[in-house]
Amino acid sequence: MPIVKYPRATEPLWHEWDRKAQKCGLRHTVYSVNGDQYTGEWLDNLKHGKGIQVWKRNGAIYSGDWKFGKRDGYGSYSILDPVTKEYKKVYTGWWKNNKKCGYGVTFYPSAERYEGEWSGGLRSGWGRMYYWDGSMYEGQWLEDRPGGQGMLRLPNENRYEGGWKDGKKHGPGKFFYLDKGQLFEGIWAADIPKCGILMDFGRVEAPAPTQYPIPKV
Repeated sequence: MPIVKYPRATEPLWHEWDRKAQKCGLRHTVYSVNGDQYTGEWLDNLKHGKGIQVWKRNGAIYSGDWKFGKRDGYGSYSILDPVTKEYKKVYTGWWKNNKKCGYGVTFYPSAERYEGEWSGGLRSGWGRMYYWDGSMYEGQWLEDRPGGQGMLRLPNENRYEGGWKDGKKHGPGKFFYLDKGQLFEGIWAADIPKCGILMDFGRVEAPAPTQYPIPKV
């Protein structure tokens, strides 16, 4: 006759069910001592597959992919608004090793928004940032700041196109003063134009052109 093993008498039966559910990859809800809650799939007692994590301390919630206990794959992270008591989306996109990695969209306070690539939790690669004052930067990013080639458009439609380093204009670039109908083309260093040429550019159509055109040399 086969031997049947039963759970130890001193251990609640749900403990055995809990271990089986976690090891078999079934959807299961686990509550932490600090009040955090996870509902989703498991593998070898680690969050793995699809799941939802709720942090009690700040009311944040993550819904998406997990890999060996870490956010990895595609998912959304939201926080609870203390006033409206509704969830506000903070980030939607790709994750790797618990950090933003790949393409994703982040919503900042004051209605700012970033759409683009991430690496190690930082904006890196190509991306577009919408700022609270109406300006917009589109181009390359490096370690969370504009770095490489990019374009900054100001609320009055004036714009800079050229090189960036550590979040500042750096290298060859062009600044279009569309409100005045002028263009400055030159070299920049740490946001300061060092040398270049100022010329008329669309002066006839400009809303506030200079009184006199720049003489041709």
